Amino acid sequence: MEGGEEMQDTVGLCCTWDIPPPAGTQAKWVRLNVGGTVFLTTRQTLCREQKSFLCRLCQGEELQSDRDETGAYLIDRDPTYFGPILNFLRHGKLVLDKDMAEEGVLEEAEFYNIGPLIRIIKDRLEEKDYTVTQVPPKHVYRVLQCQEEELTQMVSTMSDGWRFEQLVNIGSSYNYGNEDQTEFLCVVSKELYNSPSGLSSEPSHKAK
Repeated sequence: MEGGEEMQDTVGLCCTWDIPPPAGTQAKWVRLNVGGTVFLTTRQTLCREQKSFLCRLCQGEELQSDRDETGAYLIDRDPTYFGPILNFLRHGKLVLDKDMAEEGVLEEAEFYNIGPLIRIIKDRLEEKDYTVTQVPPKHVYRVLQCQEEELTQMVSTMSDGWRFEQLVNIGSSYNYGNEDQTEFLCVVSKELYNSPSGLSSEPSHKAK
């Protein structure tokens, strides 16, 4: 499909096939009917992973499978995830559409018993899980009490990622001479991110 490079994500890990296919299997075409979708490939491709279900199927020695009216082997599995399986056997790389779930391909790789592909996907999922656990930030809130005349100075001196959230007037609590001083509660917040060591760092707050 033209433009497919923009829609696909090629996994960096790949498998180099170094086991030659069984003698006499070259250039023999095989039709597979996977969940109603027909795939055309060669015995050589299917036998790249000799312990797989697909290799055993096309050799016809251990497994017996029904065939459709065209002679294609009938396999009752989801065809959506079979494409990446077949392409992996062709060139040793895992290529997925951007919206395709790796877990779905893993399920099929385990069904077809394709060991190298199972390892690649599990490594990818472990890396993804590790990355996600390191990212989420925490929100920290502080409540600062100040008088009306100190409010402007306090807000202007906030730094280090602190952000003004809310101001609450708590009334006149102090009397200096003939003037009542209004008291405020100022709510501020900031985000804390986990460092690679798992410890959160919080810069000092200049506003007192």
